Amino acid sequence: MLPRYLRNSIKNGGLYLRNNSTVAQTVPQKEPENTQESVPKRSNPLEHPDYFHVHNLFTVKDLFDARVHFGHKEGSLNEYMTPYLYGSRLGHLIFDLDITADHLRKALNFTAHIAYRGGIICFFNRNALNAHLVERTAQECGEYAHTRFWRGGIFTNANHQFGAITRLPDLCIFLNTQNNILSQHTAVRDSAKMLIPTIGIVDSNCNPNLVTYPVPGQ
Repeated sequence: MLPRYLRNSIKNGGLYLRNNSTVAQTVPQKEPENTQESVPKRSNPLEHPDYFHVHNLFTVKDLFDARVHFGHKEGSLNEYMTPYLYGSRLGHLIFDLDITADHLRKALNFTAHIAYRGGIICFFNRNALNAHLVERTAQECGEYAHTRFWRGGIFTNANHQFGAITRLPDLCIFLNTQNNILSQHTAVRDSAKMLIPTIGIVDSNCNPNLVTYPVPGQ
């Protein structure tokens, strides 16, 4: 389940970034006294490691309180998730939340840059319990969501299904990257084939290799 603090960060941050350029234009600018002096250019967000201050959106304790550190049982471990683990307790795998926090901040920073430039973001979720929440959050951000069964080829065969002029998402965010315990979400593979950047919450039984920004956790 998406933690409440993260939902609020996505919603509030998305609305701010959408309106940021408009707000900046409405602020009156003082004319320079000396016209010969060059006016300094606006700072480039890409030159800053944390231009949108995503580092302050959460702490490791927030992740712990949200129980992000709990993984699946040891027998279901995907070998590619081993570097993200802290250990195990009572047969259940435990994620290293310091690693999770670092990956989550990188993912949020990338999302902020996409939203700042007016990119299209699509949220994916296969958990029926969270479907309405994900759809409502995406709507409040002015973005899109897909919480139903994903038919393979929607991205890779988009020109034939929707017409020649079809714009694909600039970023896909997966709240869970699995259709079930054994199979990966089909849209993860479709996004990788079309070189669409992806962010995904990957549990201990998931394969993170096809996700651009994997966030280890539950």
